[in-house]
Amino acid sequence: MINRAVIALIIVFLQAMPGSLMSQDINQLLQQGEALEKQFRDDDALKIYNEILVVQPDNVAGLSKSSELYSLLGKRQPSKDKQKKYYHTARALAARALKIKPDYAEANFAMAVAMGRIALVSSGEDKIKAVQDIKTYAEQCIRSDPSNYKGYHVLGKWHYEVSDLSAIEKWLVKVTYGGLPPASLDASIKNYEKSKQLNPGFLLNYLELAKAYKRKDQKNMVRSLLTQLEKLPPVSYDDAKIKGMGKKMLEDLKN
Repeated sequence: MINRAVIALIIVFLQAMPGSLMSQDINQLLQQGEALEKQFRDDDALKIYNEILVVQPDNVAGLSKSSELYSLLGKRQPSKDKQKKYYHTARALAARALKIKPDYAEANFAMAVAMGRIALVSSGEDKIKAVQDIKTYAEQCIRSDPSNYKGYHVLGKWHYEVSDLSAIEKWLVKVTYGGLPPASLDASIKNYEKSKQLNPGFLLNYLELAKAYKRKDQKNMVRSLLTQLEKLPPVSYDDAKIKGMGKKMLEDLKN
């Protein structure tokens, strides 16, 4: 006869198995989603991440990845109303992840991107608030994970766009909404360069960094970056378009 101690161990083992298998399945689904992204199948990847959330609604990795893809796919939608729906979904998912784990780097990155997208389709106070939030979440992303190249890229983009506002635009923002944090082209370049150092294969960063150096009138740097961009292999759905934009910018530079 099996003694009680053995029975107790068997019960504990059986109780532990479903959770263990579920965790294993979730990790496999995350890997499957990432693989689909590398195959430029973002819609299919989003379905996988949403499948994770059906099983584990509070899975912060699934929430963050789903949010990121809603922002990415939202930009490709044909109407502004549909874009808004995607962007607001992205924000809601990132907010859920941050409520569970406020210092999770990918959730902060996802929220920074979502707020950036919302800023594009908003106006007035909503737009200013979104622009302020981009910097807040990008900086938290970097604090949580100093090796997160995406966080540095978003912060570089924030500095680039805000530093490009005219004196009148800055004055109007300050009078109406209390202003924005200070921004500079040099800070933009510094953050883009850090992103490039952390991930030399991130194509979008080359294009945006080239734009920043162009504003600084450093044509040799622009030419060098765009030449490098031309040689890099595409790793995401939008990279072919990014390479095309870089090629045109390089041709314009030669003319």
